[in-house]
Amino acid sequence: MVILQPFSQQDKTPVRTPGPVLVLVLVLVLVLRLLSMFPLQLLALIFISSAADEEEEEEEKYDLVFRRGDLLEVPRTLFTHFGIYLGGGRVAHFIPDILPVVSSDPVLIQQMVTNTRLILGVLAKCGSVRVDSVDDFAYGAEIVVNPMDKMCGGAALQGEEVARRAERLRGDVAYSLLWYNCEHFVMYCRYGTVMSFQTFQFCKSLRKLLLSRRVAVAMAALAPAVLLYLGSAETWSILMVVLLPFLLWMAS
Repeated sequence: MVILQPFSQQDKTPVRTPGPVLVLVLVLVLVLRLLSMFPLQLLALIFISSAADEEEEEEEKYDLVFRRGDLLEVPRTLFTHFGIYLGGGRVAHFIPDILPVVSSDPVLIQQMVTNTRLILGVLAKCGSVRVDSVDDFAYGAEIVVNPMDKMCGGAALQGEEVARRAERLRGDVAYSLLWYNCEHFVMYCRYGTVMSFQTFQFCKSLRKLLLSRRVAVAMAALAPAVLLYLGSAETWSILMVVLLPFLLWMAS
């Protein structure tokens, strides 16, 4: 027969609970263990989500200022640049660029156009209608919205139609500094007419410079000296020297 005797107070062993410091250490070890299992995936998820949020905020910011189909104008050093707002912080604009002629890499072509690419594109008469962000398009300059609406006699097309025209023309296009530049592109998209006020003003200034009475008088005074220098008294040369100053005088 087994006789059970009660435990005395001295025989009882107290149960110890882990302290707050030990709990904190255990939690920290668990977190570090989890991070060691997939650190890159976790960091990528954090940064990608934050970058996406910033991009959405940027798009929403410009959509509150501009409407799809708006004509945007920014000043440059020697000229004014134009583009069509497509929405979502994107702008379609026509710019001279030599790179599409010498490379087929879309990633390289989509990079910002440098001055070298631009100048070579003007000389080679090649360009492209490309889509860039508003910040890349403006390049730090102040943006003017729809400045041509007051200058054109006809009404502008609907914004959606304007944007669709710009999107359809995206790609490589022959470029001409005077006869088809960025202003011709946006004028066609928004108003249905191919023209450029910048080209008109340039030709008008050039006409005033060349077709002036001063130039005609100067050419008439230099005509005898030219004949003496060439040592030619042929009929065609005399007619040219006399006729050219006369035509400039009559056109002035």
